[in-house]
Amino acid sequence: MDAFEKLRILTDAAKYDAACTSSGVDRGKSQDGMGSAAACGICHSFSADGRCISLLKVLMSNACVYDCKYCVNRRSNDTPRATFSPRELADLTIQFYRRNYIEGLFLSSGVIQSPDYTCERMIETLRILREEYRFHGYIHAKAIPGADSLLISRIGSLADRLSVNIELPSQQSLSLLAPDKKKESILRPMQLISGRIEENSTELVKYRHAPKFAPAGQSTQMIIGATPETDLQILRLSERLYQKYRLKRVFYSAYLPVAESPLLPALTTKPPLLREHRLYQADWLLRYYGFTSDELLDEKHPSFHPLVDPKCGWALSHPELFPVEVNRAPYETLLRVPGIGVKSARRIVTARRQGRLDYGALKKLGVVLKRAQYFITCSGKLADGLRITPDSALRALVSDTMQKELPQPEQLSLFSPAAPKHIKYTAPGKEDVLSCLTGQM
Repeated sequence: MDAFEKLRILTDAAKYDAACTSSGVDRGKSQDGMGSAAACGICHSFSADGRCISLLKVLMSNACVYDCKYCVNRRSNDTPRATFSPRELADLTIQFYRRNYIEGLFLSSGVIQSPDYTCERMIETLRILREEYRFHGYIHAKAIPGADSLLISRIGSLADRLSVNIELPSQQSLSLLAPDKKKESILRPMQLISGRIEENSTELVKYRHAPKFAPAGQSTQMIIGATPETDLQILRLSERLYQKYRLKRVFYSAYLPVAESPLLPALTTKPPLLREHRLYQADWLLRYYGFTSDELLDEKHPSFHPLVDPKCGWALSHPELFPVEVNRAPYETLLRVPGIGVKSARRIVTARRQGRLDYGALKKLGVVLKRAQYFITCSGKLADGLRITPDSALRALVSDTMQKELPQPEQLSLFSPAAPKHIKYTAPGKEDVLSCLTGQM
């Protein structure tokens, strides 16, 4: 099997790992610029300062000794298999980088032979990039559950971010759908990575040139909709992971029916994309708005409202806390008002020191009055002509379109949809990939 065919198979297999925040594009070269992006595994992520960076998202191998029922790469699935050697994948990555196709690498793998053997091959790939090619770009690597702690430490010293997929929200579901995996084997490397990151932060305070360990932190991913756990159970798990392991991000992946099994939803079942979206919104509230999982949901209401976002749902269920006077409310209270985000809350606190705010001033500060007006007062006054009841607020917050029929969101794809006929893209072909391997520019 040649390199182009391997790349096609292994980039397609990597699309189920939700670790980047946008899809890839086919964008050819232009006369007034430089660089291009190709469909072969290139996706986009965003750095802390807002820059969009392209990553080669690929598996080391899609061969796997595990037989997880939900996974397209499970050993019992009849699918084409391919495996990169460490040198082959490192050469391909660096040649893509030299052509300005990519700025970094996202590397995962099926489990080849054993977790230790797989981790060793990934480490060798990163070692070649870092030490032989002196590549200082962004690398996100998946730590393999069950691998030796020394190997986890080594890969963390080479990668910028590590992630360990928790896969399913409970031990019961994991035992049912992934009997080869154990909860302890997943949480152990999480604990190790968390401890090493904390130790490294102390070392960097004492020694400025101390080697860095996973400076971008760690993340995880869980599959939503394949098992019967409620939104409340999932959110409580995420909250504990953030608190105990100090994760940078929990990724929620709507279950895609890629395999037939009596233990899984039917192949005709649509991915629960709206549920995934609501969980991401709630996750944001946990991380940046001071909410807890038990505030957003409870045993009587274990799932999010399909028509309004979690913040609006919480506000509507607590009418005794509203309206809030924006000229006096503390910052933490302002954060809980629908339509007021972190930036607009800070702007309100700063601006009201200079004088009292009205609705016109709030709009200029970035407050979304379409939602916020039902939960705030300015100098004790409601917006002109507004009368508030929980039912009227709910009806107003839900758009006319959503009242008639709840739309089905589209799945974000790693690869772009087909281009219009009047637009032609030129993506790198087999010859381009082979020239990358040989180093010919």
